[in-house]
Amino acid sequence: MIKLLVGLGNPGPEYDDTRHNAGFWFIEAVARELKVSLVPERSYHGLVARTSVNGHNVWLLEPQTFMNLSGKSVASLARFFKIQPQEILVAHDEMDITPGEAKLKLSGSHAGHNGLRDIHAQLGTADYWRLRIGVGHPGVKSEVVSWVLKKPMAEHRESIHASIDRAVLALPLLLAGDMEKAMAKIHTSKPQRPKPPQPEAPAHRPEA
Repeated sequence: MIKLLVGLGNPGPEYDDTRHNAGFWFIEAVARELKVSLVPERSYHGLVARTSVNGHNVWLLEPQTFMNLSGKSVASLARFFKIQPQEILVAHDEMDITPGEAKLKLSGSHAGHNGLRDIHAQLGTADYWRLRIGVGHPGVKSEVVSWVLKKPMAEHRESIHASIDRAVLALPLLLAGDMEKAMAKIHTSKPQRPKPPQPEAPAHRPEA
């Protein structure tokens, strides 16, 4: 059962629409779904909302520490409320996944993601859930930092938000701890509509 939903990103308006803030986009979509508002909580170094779903407390968190220190925020809230790592879901941008796709997984390496790296260190374990939101890869390693700190093109942004919407639809399953069904819903892309058949061009007839 997930008790703490975390979205990773960087604070400040200059970062709002960048790929690295996909985790924030997810948390904001969840907040709208649960009809709660995120408010600053200095004790947890982030924006926090708390609500009850089916009699169980649920926390939403957007660390305001900048990406590299995300673990400071996550660990402080989790420890205070005695939330176990397996009850935490961290949503973050994932370059190895195509925009429009999202993957749910438990544990694993941080794969160079600085937000996850700090959460690993602060929690002392990798055994928490991740929602990996695909933002695509620039194709060149030297452009990775620039890529995640830039706004996605309109088509990619639309696809990223479609994957977030799909993950929000799985929220009741996540909060109930039915991770297998949640995974099936999140991993299933919305089917593409087939293109309508195009009329064939009339055959060219040579003049008599």
